[in-house]
Amino acid sequence: MSELDNPLSLPGSGPSAALTGSKTRVAGRTASIKRQKLRENTLAYAFLAPSLLLFGVFLFYPLLKSVYLSLHSTDPTGRVAAFVGMDNFAGLFSSGLFVNGMKVTALFALLTVPAGMLLALALAALTHSRLPGKRLFQFAFSLPLVLSVGSAAVIWKFLFHPTLGMLNYLLGLAGVSPVQWLVSPDWALVSIALMTVWMNLGFNYIILSSGMQGIPDELYESATIDGAGPIGVFRKITLPLLSPTLFFLLVVSIISAFQSFGQINILTMGGPMNRTNVFVYTIYQEAFVNFRFGTGSAQALLLFLVIMLLTLIQFKWVERKVHYQ
Repeated sequence: MSELDNPLSLPGSGPSAALTGSKTRVAGRTASIKRQKLRENTLAYAFLAPSLLLFGVFLFYPLLKSVYLSLHSTDPTGRVAAFVGMDNFAGLFSSGLFVNGMKVTALFALLTVPAGMLLALALAALTHSRLPGKRLFQFAFSLPLVLSVGSAAVIWKFLFHPTLGMLNYLLGLAGVSPVQWLVSPDWALVSIALMTVWMNLGFNYIILSSGMQGIPDELYESATIDGAGPIGVFRKITLPLLSPTLFFLLVVSIISAFQSFGQINILTMGGPMNRTNVFVYTIYQEAFVNFRFGTGSAQALLLFLVIMLLTLIQFKWVERKVHYQ
C-alpha cells in the first residue's frame, strides 16, 4: 500500500493532528472566556467608579490626611509647621484629654443606648399586636426620625428652659421643684441623654418593628395553642428570633453614641464644668476652635480605633448570643 492509499500517513492527519486541533480549540475558548471576564470586570469597575471616587474624596483622602496631620504640629493658621512623630498622641494621654473625653462619652453611651433600645423594643412589642389605632401609634413613634439633630436640639432647648420650659411647668404641677436641666453639672448630661433617646426613638422603633414583622405568625399561634402566655412567647420566640436585629441595633447605637456632637454643641457646648464635653466635642474644639489640627487629627484617629475595638468586641462575644435561624 502506498502512502497515498493510507490516510493516516497524510500530512496534517492522524492522532497528533486531532490532538493539536483540540488544544487549539481549548486555547481559543480560554482566551474567549478571559476576554469576556475582562469586559465584565471593566464594566463593573465603570459602574463602581462614581462611588469609588466619592469614597476616595470624602473618606480615604481625609483618613490619610488625618494620619499625616497627626504626626505634625500646625501653626495658628492651620498650616503644617513641623514633624513631631507620636508627640501629639503622647500629649493627649499626659494631659488627660483622652481619658476625660472617653469617660464622658462612655457615660453618655450608657445613658442612651440601653434606654433607647429598651424603650423602642417595648413600643414595638405593643404596636405589633392588633390594637385599635395601631397605625396612628406607629406614625407617632416613628415621627422623631424626620427631624434633624439641629431642629430637635432647638425644640428641646425650649423644653429645658428653667423658667419657661414645659418640663419644669409639668414638674411644678406635680409639686416638684424646678430642675436646672442644662446648667446643673448633675443634670446636664442626663438632659442631653434624655433628648438623644427621644431623637433616636424613631430609627430604633422602625428597625425593631420591622424585625418583629419578619417573625412568622405560625410560631405565635403554635405557642398560644400550647398554652404559652404573652411573656413566655416574648421570651422564647420574639427575643431569640429578634436577636440579629437587636445585635445590629446595638452596634449602630454605640457607634452613634460615640459620634454624638450636634445636640451637645447646641445645648451645652461641652459645659457646665466639662460634664458634657464628649470626645467628639473635644476634637471640634482642638481642630476648629484652637486650630491645633495635629492634636485634633490624633484625637480623631484614637476615636476611630476605640470605635473599631468596641465593634470587634461585640462581634467576638455578643454575636455568640445571636440566633440567625
